[in-house]
This record gives sequence, C-alpha cells and structure tokens, in this order.
Amino acid sequence: MSLAHKLLCRVSSKPSNAETSNTKDDMPGAEPRDQLKAFIAEDPDSRYTFDSERGAPQSEICREGREKGRKCITLAMHSTEMFAAMQAQGFFCALPMDPSRTHMECRRIPKA
Repeated sequence: MSLAHKLLCRVSSKPSNAETSNTKDDMPGAEPRDQLKAFIAEDPDSRYTFDSERGAPQSEICREGREKGRKCITLAMHSTEMFAAMQAQGFFCALPMDPSRTHMECRRIPKA
C-alpha cells in the first residue's frame, strides 16, 4: 500500500469516534472474515476498495459511503483471501480502469 493511499484514506475520512475506530479493537479475538462481514453490514450497498503490499499478511479495505463518508480498516488477510471473502459476500471485484492503480474495486452484485 502506498504512503499516498494511506494518507488519502486518513485525510478523506470524517473524523468521529465511530469513523476512526479500528475494527480489530472493536471486536477483539474476532476472525478477520467476521470483522469483514461486520464492516460490510454497516453499509452493504457502498463501493469498497482494498489494497495491500505484495505478499503482505494484512490488507486495508475502505468503504466509499454515500452518507457515512469514507472509512478504512486493516484486516489480517492476504489480498487473495480478501478477494475470495468479498466474492463470498456477493461482491464483484476488479482492477480499476486506470492502469496506474493497483487496488481492487468491489461492488455488490444486485440480486434478481
């Protein structure tokens, strides 16, 4: 994850107790997949992005909320695990159209 991305995430967040808390601290001992489910449940129809360094054991996932603003958390999941977990939650994830970007963008697949 680039320093600019980390800074952008923090600068564009709306600072409040709920917005700046880290899910790891809110759910001690919880499994990363459970933390991810809880994070998504807060605003399931938002756009999500995730990123991590190659081979890193953790990934940062951010929510681009309409009403709640931007919120990011770091989970103990490799990017491949995060990708599979997002698909299991009903999201379609892909690289952005801009080839200079390396994060994954995820949107919920509408149910028919």
